[in-house]
Amino acid sequence: MKKRDIILIGFILVIALCSYFYFGMSKAKVGNEAVVIIDGVETEKFPLSVDTEYVIENGNHYNKLVIKDGYAKVLEADCPDKYCVNQKKVNKSGEKIICLPNKVVVEIRGGEESHIDSIAS
Repeated sequence: MKKRDIILIGFILVIALCSYFYFGMSKAKVGNEAVVIIDGVETEKFPLSVDTEYVIENGNHYNKLVIKDGYAKVLEADCPDKYCVNQKKVNKSGEKIICLPNKVVVEIRGGEESHIDSIAS
């Protein structure tokens, strides 16, 4: 290895460490409410601090929202693909659970959004 190779490797390591710390420190903050949006209209708001179950109805379709231990999750739905059921539980500001066939969005709000999320939104 030559001197330039060592300098290049060191430079890449410094960039990698700086990126790791920058993105690690700018994570989204925990939200304090789950907002249910049906067909683009906000219909309900639930605090994440209170465990609850709610059936979201949109015409003949439904999604079962469960809030437990500060997280929101869709446990059941009658949509054909079940992507909303397979999404992870959410609790950070800006995170969403989306069910396109039923036109339902569960969005976490409150807390502070991270710098990166506010740019991407």
